[in-house]
Amino acid sequence: MAVDLDAREVTINYEGGSLTMTVGNAKHLFGEGSEFIGAGGIPKTVSVKSHPRTRVIGGATKTVSGFSYTYEQWPATGHGLASGGEPVMMTWERSQGSWLARVTGPLYALANFLEQESPVHVWFQALGGKNYGPFKFK
Repeated sequence: MAVDLDAREVTINYEGGSLTMTVGNAKHLFGEGSEFIGAGGIPKTVSVKSHPRTRVIGGATKTVSGFSYTYEQWPATGHGLASGGEPVMMTWERSQGSWLARVTGPLYALANFLEQESPVHVWFQALGGKNYGPFKFK
């Protein structure tokens, strides 16, 4: 049995959230050669503040120095039933109707991402019915 790879889902990470949609829709919206479809991870830096640590209640306290580290955040989706993100209906120029996608993070972060990356005008409608857009990279 053949598998249509365009029917599989892809998660696109951006600053403040992620967008999950089918590969075919992502290719149609952002372009076949888009860099973030099938791309590697995004470098993330984490800072840990200096803090006291007590290993045994009533025992001696040790101070842990502050530090930071960088890791590669790879595109991924949640694993629980409720962790898939907020559903939004997306429409863009030349799309054949509206398409379901899932968004994690605030909707303004999605709007910022679409404003920076979308080569065509794109709109989305939130679960509550509020419409956003059009967004397009200038």
